Amino acid sequence: MKLLTLLVAGAAVPLISAAPASTAIVEDTSALDADASVTAATLAHSSKDIYPAKQPQNVNGFNYTYPSTLWFYNLTSTVKKSQEVLEMAFMDLLPPNYNPFSSVGPREPQTVLLLHGKNFCGPTWYAAATPLQKAGYRVILPEQLGFCKSTKPTQYTFDLKALATNTRNLLKALGVTKPPIVIGHSLGGMLASRYALTYPEFTKSLVLVSPIGLEDWKQLGVPDRSFDLLTGDEKATTYGSLRGYEQVTYYPGADWTEDFDKWVVMLTKVYEGDQKEKFWADQAHVVEMVLGQPTIHEYNKIKPKTLLVIGEKDNTAIGKLWSPPDVQAKLGNYAVLGRQAQAAIPDATLVSFPYLGHAPQIQDPEMFNRLLSSWVNNDGRTLESLKLNATIIR
Repeated sequence: MKLLTLLVAGAAVPLISAAPASTAIVEDTSALDADASVTAATLAHSSKDIYPAKQPQNVNGFNYTYPSTLWFYNLTSTVKKSQEVLEMAFMDLLPPNYNPFSSVGPREPQTVLLLHGKNFCGPTWYAAATPLQKAGYRVILPEQLGFCKSTKPTQYTFDLKALATNTRNLLKALGVTKPPIVIGHSLGGMLASRYALTYPEFTKSLVLVSPIGLEDWKQLGVPDRSFDLLTGDEKATTYGSLRGYEQVTYYPGADWTEDFDKWVVMLTKVYEGDQKEKFWADQAHVVEMVLGQPTIHEYNKIKPKTLLVIGEKDNTAIGKLWSPPDVQAKLGNYAVLGRQAQAAIPDATLVSFPYLGHAPQIQDPEMFNRLLSSWVNNDGRTLESLKLNATIIR
């Protein structure tokens, strides 16, 4: 198979030039959740702005089968002067025997909100979501505007606070009245921290999994990059470049597996979809957003109880690729960044894994689910009993 070489974060990385033929055409064929009919019946009564996707397989430039019913939240009316329809895709996993609009039966369960990263979509959370659903939690997996199955807007101003507000409005439309446990990974972690800062009264607790934004990249010397160049970066993205980047950043030192590869194949479908030009532009705006809206300076204002999950082999740093060597050398040291973030947040627990990279929930899902179960059930009071290969700092 032909190999290419890509410069990732200052290192030359051998890449496969295209997705393996046998892998590229494989869709996620996981069975739809057993409670889909119950979910449909209940969500149909929640809001006129909530409705099922009519063509869930191929919508908004993303041809991919989701493991659960795909829904849309139409948030057009909440965005001032919007001249395009804005639909936020999401999955909603209701616990067994729960109907949010019934006067009989179980009362409102605890909601868990799972926020995806830049190179991820709702399905990448599914292995963590289903155990929570079975344990009695309502699990909501939204996809932000510009990502995955959601609208690829052409006139939207990407802003972390606006994305947090969109997410809060989704919860309102779904009839969620109890503050959720907010869990975010990567860019989703950055968004989760902004959500908690914006809506502290409507955040039960916070889980930041390998969050980006633990350092202020521009302050540390990352140079500006034009929108045209950022769009060109996105346009040049392929299966090979994604796999090469994830190998050295998300799973450094680990053998490449099908469990890693399937998410690269999934993401490639958005980059090559029939709305790819819109997607490239939206992702360029997202990079501008994260570079210009750091949250680390406000970590001392985070009020909810917080869990930080860090992989010490992670080296993610937005802008590192186009930075000079002296700047590259001081970016992305998560073994240090995790400890600094834990010290900054008033009520934070750090669990730092020496053997993991940027995606702990994918690299070691069994461990991650045990960790998450401990946190959501008792705020992590039993973490030490899990005997994790990790450093725990409270």
